[in-house]
Amino acid sequence: MEQNRYEKEDLQEALRVLREGGVIVYPTDTVWGIGCDATNAEAVKKIYALKQREDSKSMLVLLDSPAKLNYYIADIPDSAWALLEVADTDGNEENDEVKPLTIIYPNARNLAPNLVAEDGSIGIRITGEPFSKALCEQLRHPIVSTSANISGHPTAHFYHEIEEAILNGADYVCQFRRNDDCPHEPSSIIKINNDGSFKIIRP
Repeated sequence: MEQNRYEKEDLQEALRVLREGGVIVYPTDTVWGIGCDATNAEAVKKIYALKQREDSKSMLVLLDSPAKLNYYIADIPDSAWALLEVADTDGNEENDEVKPLTIIYPNARNLAPNLVAEDGSIGIRITGEPFSKALCEQLRHPIVSTSANISGHPTAHFYHEIEEAILNGADYVCQFRRNDDCPHEPSSIIKINNDGSFKIIRP
């Protein structure tokens, strides 16, 4: 009971910061990430600055349900739905054969302009991990998810690997899963074109 109350307070504080246009460091369904409201261009700008990364390199976002994709992607190819059917979007840790899947869709809309790639595409992953899923559900917006490291530096697979510059530069650092020592690998990445053809970026 005490743990559930603690996690709820952690979630509510993260949501407060996101709603106010702030930046959080939080656990995702893959590695630790830096996040903000994906519809807030000023908040997205803060993440680029924190990561010391050019804003010409787009970042992916998390959603809690495939049902919300149509609001952020103008025309979703049938091949994307087929890929989502076999992806692990329920956070089923017992299914070791299915990695989280990030799909890069064409025709992004209703997102911060500086988050979208020059070709109009955006990477979206449906998260089944409890904390990040709850963040998306309650914020009612997608959340930016980019690895919690300075651009070009090693990815932080665990909380203790996150650089001090990242932790100090965020507006809130989540408590949930700080002691987690279970390895979480980066997602597979597949880019889908308007005609439904696709290219595997990362298996």
